[in-house]
Amino acid sequence: MFPRPFDYLRPTSVAEATRLLASHAEAKVLAGGHSLLPMMKLRLASPRVLIDIGRIPELTGIREENGMLIIGACTTHYAAESSPLLRRHCPLLAETAAAIGDVQVRNRGTIGGSLAHADPAADWPAAILAVEAQLKLVRRGAERLVPARDFFVDLLTTVMQSDELLTEIHVPVNPPRTGSAYLKVPQPASGFALTGVAAQVTLGPNNTLERVAVGITGVSSKPYRATATEQALQGQAATAEAVAQAATQATAGVEALADIHASAEYRLHLARVYTKRALLRAIERARG
Repeated sequence: MFPRPFDYLRPTSVAEATRLLASHAEAKVLAGGHSLLPMMKLRLASPRVLIDIGRIPELTGIREENGMLIIGACTTHYAAESSPLLRRHCPLLAETAAAIGDVQVRNRGTIGGSLAHADPAADWPAAILAVEAQLKLVRRGAERLVPARDFFVDLLTTVMQSDELLTEIHVPVNPPRTGSAYLKVPQPASGFALTGVAAQVTLGPNNTLERVAVGITGVSSKPYRATATEQALQGQAATAEAVAQAATQATAGVEALADIHASAEYRLHLARVYTKRALLRAIERARG
């Protein structure tokens, strides 16, 4: 099926892009296109105006500023996967990027496009939650930073307003003795996560868990932090027994999705199992 007719606009700056967004109420933003274009072909989305931000230079690249990693929203998955800065200062993001789709998807898809689309089975949201990133949203004449845990609202829904553009992701540089891991059960055909768990820990004195963060995707209608698991481990000794016990709480209060690929019960089971595995791997890496 072909998409409905639309006007195509290609701004060359963020200022121009936000001006166009403010001027066109029924516009959609195109970055890598891996999510939006299939929806347009199926006519699940029929924007009258398509604003292509894929060639705005200021939206690409990864840099370090004042203890923060700044990732442009149009940075591709492959650029994140291969970034020396991310591998050194926040390897969880590089590991997550490497788990996305296939080579073609990673070379074209973008981190900002994935986050803004908010697919409940996407990989990036789990990692973004675990590293406690902040997302920079820009509109004509204003901007704001939104913590990742406040960004995702529901299925394919975020706090972004129709005239806002996601321009950057801000991520703290990891402190010493920090380890992380991203593990998932992929849907065989698409590579999307039936369950994906991103864990990041920082060890304190005597190998106690000074900081614990667990982001989970693929289970519910939106990604979430496993706060009950985190609280159970905070300040505890980093033992396999403590992790196993805390991981049983990874789905506390969660209403799971069910479809032809996995039942709600199976997704909840996977979340608990993979939370344990991701945490144990993160602890091992923190010690190493």
